[in-house]
Amino acid sequence: MEYIKKLNQSIDYLEENICEEFKIEEVAKIACLSKFHFQRMFNMLAGYTVAEYIRKRRLTLAAQDLASDNSKVIDVAVKYGYSTAESFSKAFSRLHGINPSTVKNTDSKLKAYPRLFFQLKLQGAENMDYRIVEKEEFKVVGKSIQVSTLDGQNFKEIPEFWDQCNQNGFCEKLYPLADQMGILGICMDYEENKDRMRYMIAVEEPNRELDFEVEARFIPANSWAVFEVVGPMPDAIQKVWQRIYSEWFPSTGYEHAGGPELEVYLPGNPEAEDYRSEIWIPIKK
Repeated sequence: MEYIKKLNQSIDYLEENICEEFKIEEVAKIACLSKFHFQRMFNMLAGYTVAEYIRKRRLTLAAQDLASDNSKVIDVAVKYGYSTAESFSKAFSRLHGINPSTVKNTDSKLKAYPRLFFQLKLQGAENMDYRIVEKEEFKVVGKSIQVSTLDGQNFKEIPEFWDQCNQNGFCEKLYPLADQMGILGICMDYEENKDRMRYMIAVEEPNRELDFEVEARFIPANSWAVFEVVGPMPDAIQKVWQRIYSEWFPSTGYEHAGGPELEVYLPGNPEAEDYRSEIWIPIKK
């Protein structure tokens, strides 16, 4: 498939220029995708961000250089984009568990992160129920936190945030305010170069004054691809997220329009086999 071929060509470019400074727009252009869509596609398919991939690949190659020749630590540090030996040593130790200066004098095992290669199998065995919705700008109110996407920490921090909001009574106050869209889990303000984003638990702003503290955000007008999810949380919704990026986007010609993504939690028992929720993704052709 041409889509997959171009994704792999972008990885070729990354690997060929792994020691160089480059703009992510250049890499996305090779894949014929926007910067935002390329980063989200990469993250969803690979399980980590582009920046994290580059960092781990550089440190993998740096370890090989230190183990195989007489390179000085500072020379290897500069080669792979670190301005000081100290910053390189800190990053190297965090990944490999040892100081780079001791690589030749230790039996410790080094970690290796191989080159990424996309090979998607579009089985088409299951239908993906979705609809296209046009929605004007709307206002949401709720509570948000900043979460790290480094090493998948967001998959831990977001459930913890839900637990906290359930335990401290915030969700209990929010539930009666939910309209037909239900309770929203909103992913927004992606900062790929810093491996972080903001996650908000919210509802569409109700037409009455609230007696508890909330923050407000505006969700811009968009065309949305809305995917139906059936099954218990969180497995069912995580499966659909994966299928959206591995099957739906490559086969439809749509692209992520940037901006917030919504998880819509409808009334019902989230642990039930027939529980229904939705994923809303802003799209463009």
